[in-house]
Amino acid sequence: MLTVLPGLVVQFIVTGCTLLFTVTAASKSKCNGYSVYNIKQSIFQLEANLQLIGEGCGIYGPDVPRLALSVTYETDTRLHVIIQDSEKERYQVPTEVFPRPNFAGVDPKTSDLVFSLTESPFGFTVSRSSTGEVLFDTRGTALIFEEQYLRLQTWLPSGPNIYGLGEHFDTFRLPTDNYTRTLWARDSDGVPYGENLYGSHPVYFEHRMGGTHGVLLLNSNGMDVKIDRVSLGRQNLEYNIIGGILDLYFFAGPDPTHVAKQYADVVGRPAMVPYWSLGFHQCRFSYRDWFEVAEVIANYSSAGIPLETMWTDIDYMEHRSVFSLDQLRFPIERMREIVHNLHKANQRYILMVDPAIAWQDYEAFNKGLELDIFLRNQDGSLHEGVVWPGVTVFPDWFHVNASTYWIDMIEKNFNPETGIDIDGIWIDMNEPASMCDFPCTDAGKQARKLGVPPDPPPPRNPPRHLPGYSNLTDDSKPEGTFLKENHLLYRQNASFVYKPKRDAVADLPRWNASTPHLKGLLFPHYRIRNGGPTGILSDKTVHTDVMHMNELMEYDVHNLYGTMMSSITRQAMLRRRPDLKPFIITRSTFAGAGRHVGKWLGDNAARWDHYRSSIAGMLNFASIFQIPMTGSDVCGFKLATTDKLCARWTTLGAFSPFYRNHNHDEAPPQEFYRWPLVTEAAKYAISTRYRLLDYLYTALHQQSLDGTPAINPLWYIYPRDKSTFPIDLQFFYGNCIMVSPVTEENSTKVDFYVPDDLFYDFETLESLRGHGDFRTASEVPFNRIPLHIRGGCIVPLRVESANTTTELRSKDFELLVALGPDGTATGQLYVDDGVTIDGGKKVHLNFSYAQGNLTSSVVGEVDPSEAGVHISSVRVIGEGLGLFHSHEL
Repeated sequence: MLTVLPGLVVQFIVTGCTLLFTVTAASKSKCNGYSVYNIKQSIFQLEANLQLIGEGCGIYGPDVPRLALSVTYETDTRLHVIIQDSEKERYQVPTEVFPRPNFAGVDPKTSDLVFSLTESPFGFTVSRSSTGEVLFDTRGTALIFEEQYLRLQTWLPSGPNIYGLGEHFDTFRLPTDNYTRTLWARDSDGVPYGENLYGSHPVYFEHRMGGTHGVLLLNSNGMDVKIDRVSLGRQNLEYNIIGGILDLYFFAGPDPTHVAKQYADVVGRPAMVPYWSLGFHQCRFSYRDWFEVAEVIANYSSAGIPLETMWTDIDYMEHRSVFSLDQLRFPIERMREIVHNLHKANQRYILMVDPAIAWQDYEAFNKGLELDIFLRNQDGSLHEGVVWPGVTVFPDWFHVNASTYWIDMIEKNFNPETGIDIDGIWIDMNEPASMCDFPCTDAGKQARKLGVPPDPPPPRNPPRHLPGYSNLTDDSKPEGTFLKENHLLYRQNASFVYKPKRDAVADLPRWNASTPHLKGLLFPHYRIRNGGPTGILSDKTVHTDVMHMNELMEYDVHNLYGTMMSSITRQAMLRRRPDLKPFIITRSTFAGAGRHVGKWLGDNAARWDHYRSSIAGMLNFASIFQIPMTGSDVCGFKLATTDKLCARWTTLGAFSPFYRNHNHDEAPPQEFYRWPLVTEAAKYAISTRYRLLDYLYTALHQQSLDGTPAINPLWYIYPRDKSTFPIDLQFFYGNCIMVSPVTEENSTKVDFYVPDDLFYDFETLESLRGHGDFRTASEVPFNRIPLHIRGGCIVPLRVESANTTTELRSKDFELLVALGPDGTATGQLYVDDGVTIDGGKKVHLNFSYAQGNLTSSVVGEVDPSEAGVHISSVRVIGEGLGLFHSHEL
């Protein structure tokens, strides 16, 4: 039996039957936190109880008197620490949203992480066993655990390198003095610096010369994470959370790639995307009618700029109501004609779908009422917001009928035989966003004040004939729209009033007016630094006192809304095309969303600083959050771009996994063909991207298998080079192509960092020997971007580009062997059919070059030629070697 005395630090190391511990003193103060008792130790788990010392802190309410501690060594590199109420009744992230990883448990003595605790007052450390370095240290700080306020602090080394904690638009390496990162999903127009944005990812990677480790706080409640320099100059990181529990995962690394893979083991590995989704995409908010959409497609063809996928924003909807179609401006016959022509040319089509359903007499609203899947207020009334169609209601994704409803609506509206046969879905406004100012007591009045939905432009006759489209006369126009003139039917002032069909859903557990209101859900005493004009949690979103069907409060699950919608939308796309990889791009995400969707970086602006910040945003999602299919709106969403900014962004965007030009209805159109300079940039960028597309596809496939990042910051490749730690204006595309864009306005030069390694210019193949210094690329045209191949890499390329990815897949490969300083190189190539879930005939090739010999090995049973792999040439480059061609592998 172990007796633990007050004031001891206990380090649990199991050695045979001996439990070793060390001793230090514990401090006392008015806010003393908790003491430990009733410790139980099993082979790979420690459990204990925590008892409040004295009256507690009582900062924002009474402290929870008793807590439960659980420490589990899940793998050799992963430690799981949970601190929760002793009854284990408090809200936790539901497993249906975030499945917990399987584990067998390991003996602590085999782990690279060591958990140690101080008994009174309670504190703990997590250390790296191989070095003894303390990675997480709460000693000397008081744990606070109140009903609506949790605080946990850890000490940091001086000048820490912290990354993650998103979504944000700040530098990739986070500031560490007086910095607050707030996690609360919101519609953050213009992606402001220093504020919370659309998603919530409570994970950070910390990098030191001794290694990299990661920490995930699995908590979906609103929180402030503060990083600051406190007493005696020491730095710390402090969680301030308004609910839930402390559910912490620690990842040992020891290098950034291993941390990324270990994090992926917990949150889930990203879904593999279809090959065609890596092509170039075009969209704009405010295409007037079907003809303008068709005309843009034709203009890209005329300009000789490859266009893979055309998108349409909410413009196609009837008065911007989801699951509707404006039959005057976007008649179904014409929409189907657009899709037919795109598919005939091996191109694709994607439409926008929002979560908010218009309060109108149409199928999407009526069916939702029948199934009772909309969120309700405490008095049982439908919870209203204001979104693009005016007054709206919101699906409750926790409702047992929600998936049925959503899948049916998508199947019906996008039916290949009768509807619009889309190839992917774009989800917006799923924080969920509302335009209604809190408390939103009169949604109809606010909708009218905002003028939503606006009157659409009048329909027009096609101004000219487009090849591939039949003539359209005035007589063939639809007579009207399904909502006709009175398209806004407000609950407040209309005779059109729906009442829920309670008999049909009587067996569903719904709360009613007698359900007690939980104090503080709307205005918790601790106020996180939520952005926007008021900072109120419920402003311009679903109110936090709304209860979901499973009796969870919006207060707790708000940050999960977007990911839940994404998951169900993926189910719907799989129902439509069971054997094909779905392609979905979303705006709001939580940890693990990459298992379902990709992500675009929101409503940026045509500004040079946003162009620069897009790199850090991409690095966060691709290399840390495990959502690699990510990218920004190329050329900027808001404001008017310029030809020089758009040209630079066109070349930069070509090296993000998701590559789309998209802009706002109040900004001038910015399709690539509108400026000669941008046209030149687009042709170069897309050609280069397409030749490297299989290289990127291979990297994304690897990330889908084990979490190895497909896009890398420089310090991931050179983790011991201190100069790389703050760099976020360069990055590695895959792990071999270093991208160093010109980032200053109207400049034609860039100072870029070259690590201590051998590189080769992508275009000239000239060698560049780095010594951990900055070099200058001068006279970089606006239609080019500096690219360098890292020595030691074998890069597969298509021998030439193509107009579509379908055509591209018919091209032969060449291997570019870039020798490292030691004269060797390695690489890989993965090829499958590009569209099916199982990949069809697929092959994975590993290449290596040494001492003048190139060898390859095949993973799988399919002959490379059967999978469409034909390598027609090899180029070997090295210092003093020159280059030579070998026409057969």
